Amino acid sequence: MIAREFRVVGRVQGVGFRWFVVRLARGCGVRGGVRNEADGAVVAWAQGEEESLARFRAGLEQGPPAARVVRVEETPGGERPAAGEFDVEF
Repeated sequence: MIAREFRVVGRVQGVGFRWFVVRLARGCGVRGGVRNEADGAVVAWAQGEEESLARFRAGLEQGPPAARVVRVEETPGGERPAAGEFDVEF
């Protein structure tokens, strides 16, 4: 199992992006969490198998219909360990 942090930049707040990420993560079989950032980005940290994380990233790049993803930045590791399923942080 590996961990990654994904920073999604674009029109990704106020469009249901965090809830989209939760559904995406559960469908890909990854654990972790997601939160909005003050600068308008969304950050997700995830743990899973390499193939699952690749599918997760591909979904982040698409986003939900109301979003406009400009880019997804991926870094190794993650802000915190993923203990449960996939959670939204407020």
